[in-house]
Amino acid sequence: MTKFIPVSEPTITEKEIEYVMQAVKSGWISSLGEYINKFEEEFAKFVGTKYALTVANGTVGLHLALVSIGIKEGDEVIVPDLTFIATANAVKYTGAKPVFADIDKETWCISVEDIERKITTRTKAIIPVHLYGHPANMNPIIEIAKKYNLYIIEDCAEAHGAEYKGKKVGSIGHCGVFSFYGNKIITTGEGGIVTTNDEQLYEKAKYLRDHAMSKEKRYWHMEIGYNYRMTNIQAALGLAQLERIDEIIQKKKEIFNWYREGLKGLENIKLNPEKEWAKNVFWMVCLVYEKFDEEKREKFMKELKNKSIDTRPFFYPCSMMPMYKQDNFINPVSYDLYKKGINLPSGYNLTFENVSYICKTIREFI
Repeated sequence: MTKFIPVSEPTITEKEIEYVMQAVKSGWISSLGEYINKFEEEFAKFVGTKYALTVANGTVGLHLALVSIGIKEGDEVIVPDLTFIATANAVKYTGAKPVFADIDKETWCISVEDIERKITTRTKAIIPVHLYGHPANMNPIIEIAKKYNLYIIEDCAEAHGAEYKGKKVGSIGHCGVFSFYGNKIITTGEGGIVTTNDEQLYEKAKYLRDHAMSKEKRYWHMEIGYNYRMTNIQAALGLAQLERIDEIIQKKKEIFNWYREGLKGLENIKLNPEKEWAKNVFWMVCLVYEKFDEEKREKFMKELKNKSIDTRPFFYPCSMMPMYKQDNFINPVSYDLYKKGINLPSGYNLTFENVSYICKTIREFI
């Protein structure tokens, strides 16, 4: 029987083990230590921003960014309907309302046209999500933000190294937020980072990240802050991963090309988009089958699992969730795409033989 092929697994080498062991042996195992500073400096260089601030995970990174720009109860923030629920929840944590825009058919990222339709007098920010590794169409979003005086927080959780017209995501809006969860392009186990060129935003986020402690008077707190810090051990792992990121992204692209060749010619099948202005990093290899509905998709995934191939469904639209559901509210593209899409095994350690087996199995079922 074929060995089980997971959707994702981290790639850990001797370099990661060495850096983590150095952090452990240094005694600096919590949120102070040389690896925190190094990782922040090197990640800012990689993205092309002046500042990078490590955080406990991507979700709190989004929350911290929202609070730092002043989002509060009564405000509205526009988010894409098709995204992981953390994007919407982070808005809700501030007391603001997430407003769900539909996605673009071609990129699967937030629809520029629907953003403008959803703006009200209470709208304060937009969070474009670079879904599954493909950047959102940022220039028109920037124009809308300027027109209505809105902040842009890029959700880059799935798109480390992706580029929009030659600029890396996370350097285009007012700030970017990345996740380093175990299935991401690079990982710190749990963890995240906020990137920005805005010194005021950076200083505010840094202050709030550490319980809003006064710089001048230790253990003196003027407002409610948070414990959103990353540990030195995690940063050591992250730095080692960052030093390998070009190699990791290149392998992701190679894996996608194996799939593209292996599934060529199948009718009603689409894989990840890549617009001419984009560099997709193919965080997850995505398969969209036009004949799927939710029931057929679940059956197909079970059949693949019986052949030792792991898959996962596309995200459900946030507006379908009980806590966000509104009567008669439908974003047609999001509601159509989610039930037709699955993520195929996409981990760095995949071999050509693995992908060939997966493609052959898919061909047998479709």
